[in-house]
Amino acid sequence: MSKLTEVEAENLFYQYRDYVFKTAFFITRSRSLADDITQETFIRIYSKYGSYDTIRPLKPWIYTITVNVTRTHLKKQRWVSLLPFSTNLVKEQLESLDETVMKSEELNELWNVVQNLSIKSREVIMLHFYHGFTLKETAEILSIPLGTCKSRLHTALKQLRASNAEIISYYVKGGELSEKGRFS
Repeated sequence: MSKLTEVEAENLFYQYRDYVFKTAFFITRSRSLADDITQETFIRIYSKYGSYDTIRPLKPWIYTITVNVTRTHLKKQRWVSLLPFSTNLVKEQLESLDETVMKSEELNELWNVVQNLSIKSREVIMLHFYHGFTLKETAEILSIPLGTCKSRLHTALKQLRASNAEIISYYVKGGELSEKGRFS
């Protein structure tokens, strides 16, 4: 495929920017880091667009790039967290997260429990329930076997059920968050 025109690039950005940002924010828990990841993701999308296979759906390709860029940023963050000044930065990011994440008390509690999951579990939960990808699509985006994807989802839901939070009981047992349902 050829390079994107300026208009096509702009349209692509406006169509997918919220999805890219939400994906990065959900995984990193940092608004500023999600902004950086969103910017870098679109730079990578624009530069790699010539290699995109038009037979395949665009959305999973974009999320694959987003997840890869996010993972790269998180690896960099691990090194930064070893520096003394980073403690205050992380604290500020968590305080910012508390202010902006969820409005309702119930969803905030659900959000907090989900955030305690491992990054791998959060990725599967976010892609499958929040963005509505099938397990097969989620596995492709994360470049993992379908069985691994199912296992991560099962483990994540088991951890959520074990959290003993009242709200989790509602959402996990017949509410909106189940292996057959969708997270809204």
